[in-house]
Amino acid sequence: MPNISQRGQTMPPSPIRKLVPFAEAAKKKGVTVYHLNIGQPDIETPQPVLDAVRHSTFKILDYSHSAGNESYRRKLISYYKKFDITVDHTEIIVTTGGSEAILFGFMACLDPGDEVIVPEPFYANYNGFATEANIAIVPVTSSIDTGFALPPIADFEKKITPKTKAILICNPNNPTGYLYSRAEMEVLKQICLKHNLFLFSDEAYREFCYDGENISALNLTGLDNHVVVFDTISKRYSACGARIGAVVTHNRTILDSVMKFAQARLSPPSFAQIAAEAAVDLPDNYFDGIKAEYQSRRDVLVSLLNKIPGVFCPNPGGAFYAMARLPIDDADKFCQWLLESFSYEEQTVMLSPATGFYATPGLGKQEVRLAYVINQESITKAMKTLEKALEIYPGRI
Repeated sequence: MPNISQRGQTMPPSPIRKLVPFAEAAKKKGVTVYHLNIGQPDIETPQPVLDAVRHSTFKILDYSHSAGNESYRRKLISYYKKFDITVDHTEIIVTTGGSEAILFGFMACLDPGDEVIVPEPFYANYNGFATEANIAIVPVTSSIDTGFALPPIADFEKKITPKTKAILICNPNNPTGYLYSRAEMEVLKQICLKHNLFLFSDEAYREFCYDGENISALNLTGLDNHVVVFDTISKRYSACGARIGAVVTHNRTILDSVMKFAQARLSPPSFAQIAAEAAVDLPDNYFDGIKAEYQSRRDVLVSLLNKIPGVFCPNPGGAFYAMARLPIDDADKFCQWLLESFSYEEQTVMLSPATGFYATPGLGKQEVRLAYVINQESITKAMKTLEKALEIYPGRI
Protein backbone atom coordinates (compact mmCIF):
# COMPACT_ATOMS: atom_id res chain seq x y z
CA MET A 1 0.00 0.00 0.00
CA PRO A 2 1.47 3.40 -0.93
CA ASN A 3 2.22 5.82 1.89
CA ILE A 4 0.14 8.94 2.31
CA SER A 5 1.86 12.30 2.22
CA GLN A 6 3.91 13.73 5.05
CA ARG A 7 1.45 16.62 5.03
CA GLY A 8 -1.43 14.19 5.53
CA GLN A 9 0.39 12.49 8.38
CA THR A 10 1.19 15.75 10.17
CA MET A 11 -2.19 17.42 9.60
CA PRO A 12 -3.55 17.83 13.14
CA PRO A 13 -7.03 16.52 14.00
CA SER A 14 -9.47 18.99 15.52
CA PRO A 15 -8.90 19.17 19.29
CA ILE A 16 -12.36 20.75 19.62
CA ARG A 17 -14.21 17.83 18.05
CA LYS A 18 -12.26 14.88 19.46
CA LEU A 19 -14.65 14.47 22.40
CA VAL A 20 -17.74 14.15 20.19
CA PRO A 21 -17.91 10.31 20.44
CA PHE A 22 -17.94 10.53 24.24
CA ALA A 23 -20.73 13.12 24.15
CA GLU A 24 -22.75 10.93 21.80
CA ALA A 25 -22.28 7.94 24.12
CA ALA A 26 -23.41 10.00 27.12
CA LYS A 27 -26.56 11.08 25.30
CA LYS A 28 -27.37 7.46 24.44
CA LYS A 29 -27.33 6.77 28.16
CA GLY A 30 -29.95 9.48 28.68
CA VAL A 31 -27.58 12.16 29.99
CA THR A 32 -28.24 15.78 29.03
CA VAL A 33 -25.05 17.32 27.66
CA TYR A 34 -24.61 21.09 27.90
CA HIS A 35 -22.54 22.04 24.87
CA LEU A 36 -20.10 24.76 25.86
CA ASN A 37 -17.41 23.25 23.69
CA ILE A 38 -17.95 24.78 20.26
CA GLY A 39 -18.82 28.20 18.88
CA GLN A 40 -22.07 27.27 17.19
CA PRO A 41 -24.49 30.09 18.06
CA ASP A 42 -28.03 29.18 19.10
CA ILE A 43 -29.28 32.53 17.78
CA GLU A 44 -31.61 32.00 14.81
CA THR A 45 -30.31 32.94 11.38
CA PRO A 46 -32.16 36.15 10.36
CA GLN A 47 -35.33 35.42 8.40
CA PRO A 48 -34.53 37.88 5.57
CA VAL A 49 -31.25 36.04 5.01
CA LEU A 50 -33.02 32.69 4.62
CA ASP A 51 -35.84 34.22 2.57
CA ALA A 52 -33.37 35.68 0.08
CA VAL A 53 -32.33 32.14 -0.80
CA ARG A 54 -35.86 30.71 -0.74
CA HIS A 55 -37.15 33.40 -3.08
CA SER A 56 -34.34 33.21 -5.62
CA THR A 57 -35.68 32.99 -9.17
CA PHE A 58 -32.64 32.33 -11.36
CA LYS A 59 -32.87 29.32 -13.66
CA ILE A 60 -29.21 28.30 -13.83
CA LEU A 61 -26.99 27.87 -10.79
CA ASP A 62 -23.87 29.05 -12.57
CA TYR A 63 -20.39 29.99 -11.47
CA SER A 64 -20.05 33.33 -9.75
CA HIS A 65 -17.08 35.60 -10.30
CA SER A 66 -13.97 34.09 -8.69
CA ALA A 67 -13.74 37.16 -6.46
CA GLY A 68 -17.39 36.79 -5.49
CA ASN A 69 -20.53 38.46 -6.80
CA GLU A 70 -19.81 42.10 -7.56
CA SER A 71 -23.17 43.16 -6.12
CA TYR A 72 -22.23 41.57 -2.78
CA ARG A 73 -18.74 43.08 -2.74
CA ARG A 74 -20.16 46.52 -3.49
CA LYS A 75 -22.63 46.17 -0.62
CA LEU A 76 -19.79 45.25 1.70
CA ILE A 77 -18.34 48.71 1.13
CA SER A 78 -21.23 50.18 3.14
CA TYR A 79 -20.87 47.46 5.79
CA TYR A 80 -17.21 48.31 6.43
CA LYS A 81 -17.93 52.04 6.44
CA LYS A 82 -19.90 51.49 9.66
CA PHE A 83 -16.56 50.61 11.28
CA ASP A 84 -14.66 53.53 9.73
CA ILE A 85 -13.07 51.19 7.23
CA THR A 86 -12.82 52.53 3.69
CA VAL A 87 -12.36 49.88 1.02
CA ASP A 88 -13.18 49.48 -2.64
CA HIS A 89 -15.08 46.43 -3.87
CA THR A 90 -11.96 45.40 -5.79
CA GLU A 91 -10.12 45.11 -2.45
CA ILE A 92 -12.45 42.33 -1.30
CA ILE A 93 -12.24 38.71 -2.43
CA VAL A 94 -15.10 36.50 -1.25
CA THR A 95 -14.02 33.10 0.05
CA THR A 96 -15.56 29.80 1.04
CA GLY A 97 -15.74 30.64 4.71
CA GLY A 98 -13.18 32.43 6.84
CA SER A 99 -11.16 29.22 6.73
CA GLU A 100 -10.41 29.59 3.03
CA ALA A 101 -9.60 33.27 3.58
CA ILE A 102 -6.92 32.34 6.13
CA LEU A 103 -5.50 29.60 3.91
CA PHE A 104 -5.40 31.91 0.87
CA GLY A 105 -3.71 34.61 2.95
CA PHE A 106 -1.06 32.19 4.17
CA MET A 107 -0.37 30.82 0.71
CA ALA A 108 -0.34 34.22 -0.98
CA CYS A 109 2.04 35.88 1.48
CA LEU A 110 4.29 33.13 2.85
CA ASP A 111 6.64 30.59 1.28
CA PRO A 112 7.10 27.03 2.57
CA GLY A 113 9.13 27.15 5.75
CA ASP A 114 8.23 30.75 6.57
CA GLU A 115 7.00 31.62 10.05
CA VAL A 116 4.00 33.49 11.41
CA ILE A 117 3.96 34.63 15.02
CA VAL A 118 0.66 34.08 16.84
CA PRO A 119 -0.23 35.00 20.44
CA GLU A 120 -1.25 31.81 22.21
CA PRO A 121 -3.71 30.45 23.11
CA PHE A 122 -5.06 30.69 19.55
CA TYR A 123 -7.80 29.23 17.36
CA ALA A 124 -6.75 25.61 16.98
CA ASN A 125 -7.39 25.38 13.25
CA TYR A 126 -4.59 27.87 12.56
CA ASN A 127 -2.36 24.83 13.06
CA GLY A 128 -4.18 22.98 10.29
CA PHE A 129 -4.06 25.90 7.87
CA ALA A 130 -0.33 26.29 8.55
CA THR A 131 0.23 22.61 7.84
CA GLU A 132 -1.69 22.86 4.56
CA ALA A 133 0.38 25.90 3.54
CA ASN A 134 3.62 24.28 4.77
CA ILE A 135 4.48 27.18 7.07
CA ALA A 136 5.31 27.30 10.78
CA ILE A 137 3.26 28.76 13.64
CA VAL A 138 5.51 30.40 16.23
CA PRO A 139 3.69 31.10 19.50
CA VAL A 140 4.19 34.04 21.82
CA THR A 141 2.48 33.27 25.10
CA SER A 142 -0.19 35.38 26.76
CA SER A 143 -1.28 34.60 30.31
CA ILE A 144 -4.62 33.99 31.95
CA ASP A 145 -3.31 36.00 34.91
CA THR A 146 -3.32 39.16 32.77
CA GLY A 147 -6.61 38.25 31.09
CA PHE A 148 -4.63 37.21 27.96
CA ALA A 149 -3.47 40.75 27.19
CA LEU A 150 -1.06 41.25 24.29
CA PRO A 151 2.43 40.07 25.30
CA PRO A 152 5.16 42.74 25.50
CA ILE A 153 7.03 43.85 22.37
CA ALA A 154 10.16 42.17 23.71
CA ASP A 155 8.41 38.80 23.69
CA PHE A 156 7.54 39.24 20.01
CA GLU A 157 11.00 40.40 19.04
CA LYS A 158 12.60 37.38 20.69
CA LYS A 159 10.63 35.21 18.26
CA ILE A 160 11.50 37.11 15.08
CA THR A 161 13.93 35.36 12.73
CA PRO A 162 14.83 35.78 9.04
CA LYS A 163 11.95 33.37 8.32
CA THR A 164 9.35 35.49 10.13
CA LYS A 165 6.96 37.04 7.62
CA ALA A 166 3.79 37.83 9.57
CA ILE A 167 1.95 38.24 12.85
CA LEU A 168 -1.55 36.76 13.15
CA ILE A 169 -4.17 37.90 15.65
CA CYS A 170 -7.85 37.21 16.22
CA ASN A 171 -9.71 40.28 17.51
CA PRO A 172 -11.89 39.81 19.54
CA ASN A 173 -10.08 36.61 20.32
CA ASN A 174 -11.04 33.01 19.99
CA PRO A 175 -10.50 31.19 22.37
CA THR A 176 -9.95 33.81 25.10
CA GLY A 177 -12.53 36.47 24.27
CA TYR A 178 -9.82 39.10 24.72
CA LEU A 179 -10.46 42.42 22.97
CA TYR A 180 -7.29 44.19 21.83
CA SER A 181 -7.11 47.87 22.76
CA ARG A 182 -6.13 50.66 20.40
CA ALA A 183 -2.78 50.91 22.21
CA GLU A 184 -2.13 47.21 21.68
CA MET A 185 -3.02 47.47 18.00
CA GLU A 186 -0.56 50.37 17.70
CA VAL A 187 2.11 48.15 19.27
CA LEU A 188 1.47 45.52 16.62
CA LYS A 189 1.64 48.20 13.95
CA GLN A 190 5.07 49.34 15.15
CA ILE A 191 6.41 45.78 15.22
CA CYS A 192 5.18 45.13 11.67
CA LEU A 193 6.66 48.38 10.34
CA LYS A 194 9.99 47.87 12.12
CA HIS A 195 10.43 44.30 10.87
CA ASN A 196 8.51 44.59 7.58
CA LEU A 197 5.91 41.98 8.50
CA PHE A 198 2.37 41.31 7.35
CA LEU A 199 -0.36 41.73 9.96
CA PHE A 200 -3.04 39.09 9.51
CA SER A 201 -6.19 39.97 11.45
CA ASP A 202 -9.01 37.45 11.92
CA GLU A 203 -12.07 39.61 12.64
CA ALA A 204 -14.81 36.99 12.74
CA TYR A 205 -16.30 38.40 15.95
CA ARG A 206 -16.14 42.14 15.11
CA GLU A 207 -19.72 42.87 16.23
CA PHE A 208 -19.38 41.22 19.63
CA CYS A 209 -17.46 43.73 21.76
CA TYR A 210 -18.70 44.42 25.29
CA ASP A 211 -16.04 46.34 27.18
CA GLY A 212 -14.54 48.60 24.55
CA GLU A 213 -14.49 49.30 20.83
CA ASN A 214 -13.29 47.04 18.08
CA ILE A 215 -10.16 48.38 16.41
CA SER A 216 -9.79 46.71 13.05
CA ALA A 217 -6.30 46.27 11.64
CA LEU A 218 -7.68 48.23 8.68
CA ASN A 219 -8.19 51.21 11.02
CA LEU A 220 -4.42 51.49 11.54
CA THR A 221 -2.88 54.29 9.49
CA GLY A 222 0.35 53.83 7.55
CA LEU A 223 -0.03 50.05 7.40
CA ASP A 224 -2.01 49.59 4.19
CA ASN A 225 0.52 47.33 2.49
CA HIS A 226 0.93 45.13 5.56
CA VAL A 227 -2.65 44.41 6.68
CA VAL A 228 -4.70 41.43 5.52
CA VAL A 229 -8.09 40.99 7.20
CA PHE A 230 -9.85 37.63 7.29
CA ASP A 231 -13.60 37.94 7.64
CA THR A 232 -16.66 35.69 7.75
CA ILE A 233 -20.44 35.83 8.16
CA SER A 234 -20.51 32.58 10.16
CA LYS A 235 -20.76 33.95 13.70
CA ARG A 236 -21.97 37.43 12.73
CA TYR A 237 -25.30 36.25 11.35
CA SER A 238 -25.39 32.77 12.90
CA ALA A 239 -24.75 31.36 9.43
CA CYS A 240 -21.88 28.95 10.02
CA GLY A 241 -23.11 26.57 7.34
CA ALA A 242 -23.19 29.22 4.61
CA ARG A 243 -19.38 29.14 4.28
CA ILE A 244 -18.91 32.73 3.16
CA GLY A 245 -15.86 34.72 4.19
CA ALA A 246 -13.55 37.31 2.67
CA VAL A 247 -9.98 38.46 2.29
CA VAL A 248 -9.82 42.26 2.61
CA THR A 249 -6.65 44.24 1.95
CA HIS A 250 -5.42 47.43 0.30
CA ASN A 251 -2.32 45.62 -0.97
CA ARG A 252 -2.88 45.05 -4.69
CA THR A 253 -0.01 42.58 -4.98
CA ILE A 254 -1.62 40.38 -2.32
CA LEU A 255 -5.00 40.69 -4.03
CA ASP A 256 -3.50 39.59 -7.35
CA SER A 257 -1.92 36.59 -5.64
CA VAL A 258 -5.06 35.62 -3.71
CA MET A 259 -7.05 35.93 -6.92
CA LYS A 260 -5.00 33.16 -8.53
CA PHE A 261 -5.96 30.81 -5.71
CA ALA A 262 -9.56 31.99 -5.97
CA GLN A 263 -9.61 31.27 -9.70
CA ALA A 264 -8.15 27.80 -9.13
CA ARG A 265 -11.11 26.87 -6.93
CA LEU A 266 -13.42 28.60 -9.46
CA SER A 267 -15.93 30.44 -7.24
CA PRO A 268 -17.47 30.74 -3.78
CA PRO A 269 -20.95 29.23 -3.13
CA SER A 270 -23.72 30.98 -5.07
CA PHE A 271 -26.72 30.47 -2.76
CA ALA A 272 -24.65 31.48 0.25
CA GLN A 273 -23.58 34.73 -1.40
CA ILE A 274 -27.24 35.59 -1.92
CA ALA A 275 -27.79 35.02 1.79
CA ALA A 276 -24.72 37.07 2.70
CA GLU A 277 -25.79 39.96 0.48
CA ALA A 278 -29.21 40.03 2.15
CA ALA A 279 -27.51 40.09 5.55
CA VAL A 280 -25.79 43.37 4.72
CA ASP A 281 -29.26 44.94 4.39
CA LEU A 282 -30.31 44.03 7.93
CA PRO A 283 -31.20 47.12 10.01
CA ASP A 284 -28.41 48.81 11.95
CA ASN A 285 -30.03 47.82 15.25
CA TYR A 286 -30.03 44.11 14.34
CA PHE A 287 -27.07 43.37 16.62
CA ASP A 288 -28.29 45.36 19.62
CA GLY A 289 -30.42 42.61 21.14
CA ILE A 290 -28.02 39.82 20.17
CA LYS A 291 -25.04 41.64 21.65
CA ALA A 292 -26.97 42.34 24.85
CA GLU A 293 -27.94 38.67 25.10
CA TYR A 294 -24.35 37.48 24.71
CA GLN A 295 -23.14 40.03 27.24
CA SER A 296 -25.73 38.83 29.76
CA ARG A 297 -24.68 35.24 29.16
CA ARG A 298 -21.04 36.23 29.64
CA ASP A 299 -21.83 37.96 32.91
CA VAL A 300 -23.74 34.94 34.24
CA LEU A 301 -21.06 32.48 33.14
CA VAL A 302 -18.07 34.40 34.47
CA SER A 303 -19.79 35.21 37.78
CA LEU A 304 -20.78 31.60 38.41
CA LEU A 305 -17.37 30.26 37.39
CA ASN A 306 -15.53 32.56 39.78
CA LYS A 307 -17.81 31.48 42.64
CA ILE A 308 -16.68 27.87 42.28
CA PRO A 309 -13.83 27.12 44.72
CA GLY A 310 -10.47 26.98 42.96
CA VAL A 311 -11.73 28.37 39.63
CA PHE A 312 -10.48 31.57 37.98
CA CYS A 313 -11.99 33.11 34.86
CA PRO A 314 -10.98 36.57 33.57
CA ASN A 315 -13.79 38.67 32.13
CA PRO A 316 -13.62 38.46 28.30
CA GLY A 317 -14.14 41.72 26.42
CA GLY A 318 -15.64 40.24 23.26
CA ALA A 319 -16.61 37.24 21.09
CA PHE A 320 -18.54 34.55 22.98
CA TYR A 321 -15.79 32.55 24.64
CA ALA A 322 -14.20 32.47 28.06
CA MET A 323 -11.11 30.67 29.30
CA ALA A 324 -11.10 29.37 32.85
CA ARG A 325 -8.42 27.83 35.05
CA LEU A 326 -9.71 24.86 37.02
CA PRO A 327 -8.24 22.97 40.02
CA ILE A 328 -7.52 19.88 37.90
CA ASP A 329 -4.50 17.81 36.91
CA ASP A 330 -5.19 17.49 33.19
CA ALA A 331 -7.85 19.29 31.13
CA ASP A 332 -7.98 16.58 28.45
CA LYS A 333 -8.61 13.87 31.03
CA PHE A 334 -11.11 16.00 32.90
CA CYS A 335 -13.16 16.89 29.80
CA GLN A 336 -13.34 13.24 28.81
CA TRP A 337 -14.18 12.18 32.38
CA LEU A 338 -17.10 14.65 32.42
CA LEU A 339 -18.66 12.85 29.46
CA GLU A 340 -17.59 9.29 30.15
CA SER A 341 -17.81 8.89 33.91
CA PHE A 342 -19.81 11.72 35.46
CA SER A 343 -23.32 13.06 35.62
CA TYR A 344 -25.26 15.18 38.08
CA GLU A 345 -29.03 14.82 37.97
CA GLU A 346 -28.57 13.14 34.57
CA GLN A 347 -26.63 16.15 33.25
CA THR A 348 -23.03 16.83 32.28
CA VAL A 349 -20.98 19.50 30.53
CA MET A 350 -18.93 19.40 27.34
CA LEU A 351 -15.93 21.73 27.43
CA SER A 352 -12.89 22.27 25.21
CA PRO A 353 -9.56 21.45 26.86
CA ALA A 354 -7.25 24.41 26.40
CA THR A 355 -4.24 22.30 25.48
CA GLY A 356 -5.53 22.31 21.90
CA PHE A 357 -5.21 26.10 21.76
CA TYR A 358 -1.56 26.24 22.79
CA ALA A 359 1.47 25.42 20.64
CA THR A 360 3.91 25.36 23.55
CA PRO A 361 3.95 21.83 25.07
CA GLY A 362 2.63 21.63 28.61
CA LEU A 363 0.57 24.82 28.56
CA GLY A 364 -3.19 24.85 29.11
CA LYS A 365 -3.33 21.66 31.17
CA GLN A 366 -5.45 23.35 33.83
CA GLU A 367 -7.50 25.51 31.48
CA VAL A 368 -10.69 25.02 29.46
CA ARG A 369 -12.57 27.10 26.93
CA LEU A 370 -16.29 27.66 27.37
CA ALA A 371 -18.51 29.01 24.58
CA TYR A 372 -21.54 30.82 25.97
CA VAL A 373 -23.76 29.96 23.01
CA ILE A 374 -26.56 28.39 25.07
CA ASN A 375 -29.27 30.24 26.99
CA GLN A 376 -28.79 31.64 30.48
CA GLU A 377 -30.91 28.98 32.18
CA SER A 378 -28.79 26.25 30.60
CA ILE A 379 -25.58 28.09 31.51
CA THR A 380 -26.72 28.23 35.14
CA LYS A 381 -27.46 24.49 35.18
CA ALA A 382 -24.18 23.74 33.43
CA MET A 383 -22.18 25.69 36.02
CA LYS A 384 -23.90 23.88 38.90
CA THR A 385 -23.05 20.61 37.16
CA LEU A 386 -19.43 21.69 36.72
CA GLU A 387 -19.21 22.66 40.38
CA LYS A 388 -20.48 19.23 41.44
CA ALA A 389 -18.04 17.55 39.05
CA LEU A 390 -15.06 19.41 40.48
CA GLU A 391 -16.05 18.32 44.00
CA ILE A 392 -15.53 14.65 43.16
CA TYR A 393 -13.08 14.64 40.22
CA PRO A 394 -10.28 12.17 41.11
CA GLY A 395 -7.61 14.42 39.63
CA ARG A 396 -8.54 17.57 41.56
CA ILE A 397 -5.54 19.50 42.83
